[in-house]
Amino acid sequence: MANLIDARTGAPRPRHPEKQGRPDTPVLRKPEWIRVKAPTSEGYSETRNIVKSKGLVTVCEEAGCPNIGECWDKKHATMMILGEFCTRACSFCNVATGKPKPGVDEDEPRRVAEAVAEMGLSHVVITSVDRDDLEDGGAMHFVNTINAIRAAAPATTIEILTPDFLRKDGWENRVIDAKPDVFNHNLETVPRLYLSIRPGARYFHSLRLLQKVKDRDPSQFTKSGLMVGLGETKEEIMQVMDDMRSAGVDFITIGQYLQPTRKHAAIDRFVPPDEFKAYEEIARAKGFLMVSASPLTRSSHHAGEDFERLRAAREAQLAARKA
Repeated sequence: MANLIDARTGAPRPRHPEKQGRPDTPVLRKPEWIRVKAPTSEGYSETRNIVKSKGLVTVCEEAGCPNIGECWDKKHATMMILGEFCTRACSFCNVATGKPKPGVDEDEPRRVAEAVAEMGLSHVVITSVDRDDLEDGGAMHFVNTINAIRAAAPATTIEILTPDFLRKDGWENRVIDAKPDVFNHNLETVPRLYLSIRPGARYFHSLRLLQKVKDRDPSQFTKSGLMVGLGETKEEIMQVMDDMRSAGVDFITIGQYLQPTRKHAAIDRFVPPDEFKAYEEIARAKGFLMVSASPLTRSSHHAGEDFERLRAAREAQLAARKA
């Protein structure tokens, strides 16, 4: 198990205290198609130095993303706001869990914006931990971060990957009204597996959040992602695709679940590349403007390039309707 130092006390604490009592789950050997090289490039080091100099947290590191070497070499980093500690305990996630410090870091939006400007990003992804302890679930911190980036780097397009704002009494509307270019919220898995994989969330609440974005601002692109390899069936995946399309979701990502530790949910199987290709074809047939489906696909992997394709696909669709 990985450990972090709790900055509030100076004492060691387990990264996932709620998982310590769980029995170990088996770890499957990764197939050749899922392996990546350790990051060593100069570009990776430069990105890491910028992130660290601003005192920022990235989901790339916290979630142990396999694409960190490729993305950071290109100076693409997904900023994680609202602290390091998540108030949820999803069995798939490697982000540290626990009780966050009260309140939020009011200076964080400025530092994020400075990093975006310094890296010269054309597209940035902002995500966060879940903050169920906050009245607004962190909604206004998202708004402040979006506004700070708009001021510091007005040409940068902004993608947000948000929590579900469960029981937060409409605060998500403030985030929608801040008009990010892409509003992403991941469903993560099929409804049948929510109790074991995403116990603090509710499938249909997450689906309604995505639909609310489209109802409130049809011009915003919406995006959602799924993991496979957790025991879901092909029929269940296709039903989730239909649910997403009913909610107006534009962009779907599908990637292989990778088990962070023996205390996390076990991998049921490694889905081969040809099955991902089949999912991509099915999703396109169902009407998604953009599909990214591969073993190493993650929500923010190639986000900038994918955003350009997404925008082009909408323009082509609108042109076809006028013809």
